[in-house]
Amino acid sequence: MEGTQKTEGGTPLKITRAQLTNYRSYEACELTPCEGVNVLLGDNGQGKTNVLEALYLCCTGRSHRTRQDRELIRWGADFADVKVEALRRDGTHEVEIALPSLGRRKIKIAGQEAGRSGELMGHVTGVLFSPEDLRTVKDGPAERRRFVDMALSQIRPAYYYALQRYARALKQRGETLKLIAAQPAFLNTLDSWDEQLAAAGAELMRHRRAYIAQLNAVAAETHRSISDEKERLEIRYLPSVGMGDDAQAILEALFGAREADLRRLTTSVGPHRDDVQILVEGRDVRAYGSQGQQRTAALSMRLSELDVMKEELGEWPMLMLDDVMSELDPGRRRQLVSRLKGIQTFITCTDAEDLAGAEVGQAWRVENGALIQA
Repeated sequence: MEGTQKTEGGTPLKITRAQLTNYRSYEACELTPCEGVNVLLGDNGQGKTNVLEALYLCCTGRSHRTRQDRELIRWGADFADVKVEALRRDGTHEVEIALPSLGRRKIKIAGQEAGRSGELMGHVTGVLFSPEDLRTVKDGPAERRRFVDMALSQIRPAYYYALQRYARALKQRGETLKLIAAQPAFLNTLDSWDEQLAAAGAELMRHRRAYIAQLNAVAAETHRSISDEKERLEIRYLPSVGMGDDAQAILEALFGAREADLRRLTTSVGPHRDDVQILVEGRDVRAYGSQGQQRTAALSMRLSELDVMKEELGEWPMLMLDDVMSELDPGRRRQLVSRLKGIQTFITCTDAEDLAGAEVGQAWRVENGALIQA
């Protein structure tokens, strides 16, 4: 697979140390987790999720809760900093992200400042399952595209760079449409942006198609197991253009939509309009699924993402479970716990009873933005 080396074996990635400075509720926090199950216990609003968010930030460069870096900086501070050290099969990887209140963030890999944000990808890998994941199933196409984008960016850096190229060309094409509305003489400048969109878009769609096929194969089996063989899950890629991997087809679609795009001042075709359909027993779970079916589908997708990343990278990523145990019935909780063996896991919860059956290696109580060894 492009951007990865697939190897045999299943050694897990291990976070050996994490440091948070002025991050959300933490003035200073250091975590030295075990290689098994790590638990953060505490009431709501004490800062449990902030730790998982910081770990996820070092995996993907993004928070799962906000797009605004300023919201990650502790109130009254002028910067935040997160540093994570991970032991992988090829040695130690160190990632640091500095977030100033003014100016651009800085990313360091092994102490050296990265020239491009994409250099972050693939050093620390992880899968986060949180209550917000229901949005992947229940909300519109943007949430499902985000799910795919975040997973693919971690395992295939080439995808991340294509995504950046596409986003830049899409923005420029939108600005050009508005310019043409005021000055029609600029119409011919659309051709250049269409070509760039088509080239980057075809690459995105090619990766998406292959990844969703992988995910679907794993998720079908995962879902059968979690639902006690009662339900069948299917995940389908719904490209916005033809087969979704032909630059010429995207170019033709853009040209065909040009008149409408000029009227609406927006780009109406391309991978930014793709969707992913999630079916349970052949029915769209978004429209026809119960709350329980939607929750089980979301869990199956995350666990399957974990398996696909292990298959691609040759080692398990870490798993982060943010306040989801209490949301699952006992049967699904047991299924989830049974899958944690051999994977470094971080779990947040308010009640230790929710962890019944889990072999907890290390636990902290979280109170007012402080970690207390339990």
